[in-house]
Amino acid sequence: MNMIAHLNRDTMAESPDYETVRQVIELITEDYRAQPSLEAIAARLNQSPTQLQKTFTRWAGLSPKAFLQAVTLDHAKRLLRKEDMPLLETSIEVGLSGPSRLHDLFVTHEAMSPGEWKAKGGGLTIRYGFHQSPFGVALVMTTDRGLAGLAFSDLGDEAACFEDMSCRWPNAQFVEDRQATTPYATRIFEPGNWSVDQPLRVVLIGTDFQVRVWESLLKIPIGKAMTYSDIAKDIGQPTASRAVGAAIGRNPISFVVPCHRALGKNGDLTGYHWGLTRKRAILGWEAGQA
Repeated sequence: MNMIAHLNRDTMAESPDYETVRQVIELITEDYRAQPSLEAIAARLNQSPTQLQKTFTRWAGLSPKAFLQAVTLDHAKRLLRKEDMPLLETSIEVGLSGPSRLHDLFVTHEAMSPGEWKAKGGGLTIRYGFHQSPFGVALVMTTDRGLAGLAFSDLGDEAACFEDMSCRWPNAQFVEDRQATTPYATRIFEPGNWSVDQPLRVVLIGTDFQVRVWESLLKIPIGKAMTYSDIAKDIGQPTASRAVGAAIGRNPISFVVPCHRALGKNGDLTGYHWGLTRKRAILGWEAGQA
């Protein structure tokens, strides 16, 4: 594999907010049925309730209690139980209102040709950089045609994250270039920079089947969800739920191509390549942007 894989840690200051939020989400998930109070959560983290409330609200745009209501498993199941309406057409409310939608990033996308895919990145230069995001360290990967990869890592695990992503295109040339990736990171994680006048260009690198699944994911706006089986129906292969799940797991552009909004048959949040806690965090952050 041709790459320059040294990871520049000095260019990225550590932000403690996501680690605090991650712990809060894990505690909420573990103690969901007990409905833990803010005071109980703060005590377990050795923080004051006031400070914890401020940190979480600053990060998510809503309180820990509202977050719990928005993303708990039972709530996700309720969202899917709209009677007499196809799931694909059901508007799912999360107790918030407003026109904000994740795909107001105004994503435009194209897919690489089958020949380019078979070359496994041969002749392709992929520039990458690590950036702080609301969900921990983000690995942003771009080509001259647009955003090709977006992954997440905890501090200290950047090398493993890079390896996981770069092995998808083993014949590509990888160049660390935060100057090239910073504009993408700024656009993706700053809702104020989502503009129809400057659409975010995405290039999907995968098999024809994977690309069709990822294109279906792009149709899901914030506040909605789809099951694997509904995505299979949307792409015209209603019996391919298992294959759809595999393709979703291989989505290389996390967050922007919202695989976190794909749920299991019974509304379960199911797994997430970058961790189930991070999936809940993304859903909660989105709720705060609405």
